[in-house]
Amino acid sequence: MHVHEAIKGRQSIREFDSSRDISDDIIENLIGVAGRAPSDSNIQPWKVWVVRGEAKEAISNTCYERHMSGDLGEREYNYYPVNWREPYINRRRATGWGLYGVLGIKREDKAEMQLQHGRNYMFFNAPVGIFFTIDRDMELGSWIDCGMFIQSMMLAARAEGLETCSQAAFCNYYDTVMNLLGAPEDQMLICGMSIGYAVTESVVNTFRTEREPVSTYTTFLTKPNNVRT
Repeated sequence: MHVHEAIKGRQSIREFDSSRDISDDIIENLIGVAGRAPSDSNIQPWKVWVVRGEAKEAISNTCYERHMSGDLGEREYNYYPVNWREPYINRRRATGWGLYGVLGIKREDKAEMQLQHGRNYMFFNAPVGIFFTIDRDMELGSWIDCGMFIQSMMLAARAEGLETCSQAAFCNYYDTVMNLLGAPEDQMLICGMSIGYAVTESVVNTFRTEREPVSTYTTFLTKPNNVRT
């Protein structure tokens, strides 16, 4: 698969084929490929936890029960801005309503929304779940490194016919996840990920987000542009 195709075709898959497993060898190879991601001074700050079987089931069941009980949890870091503003709030809303729209979930149907969101904690039926953590004393630059590592793994997966969905939803219940992983206290949860074979005919997997044209966020300069005094 050409790298451009891997990037442009990547999307968040929300329905995986639970009958098709992935071997540990394939997962380990993907992690090794992603390990070539850029990392300043080659410090490679990422940690990876692969869960399947009873380990995956325990995390799923506990997080799902907390979610369905109305427990909103608490994150250790702000993934989103504290105060939303344009243009970001509209992009977020368009994504949310677009997803619910293809599923036929109306705005007033809060129960169905809760159920759909709860499917995050079941890894969307994927056979394998992955969690990424980082040492607490690492700074923002190392988080950037981890982001490039995670993206590299998602693209490498596509070359194997696999798809993924990165999931910040698990951060709501980081205490549950980290405890069931047996992760040390000096580790911090970045996000989770579902990985597997997509159910291509699933309605939910037809949803794709729109992206802004390059001209809206790119500036080409040939001369200094002194805007600060």
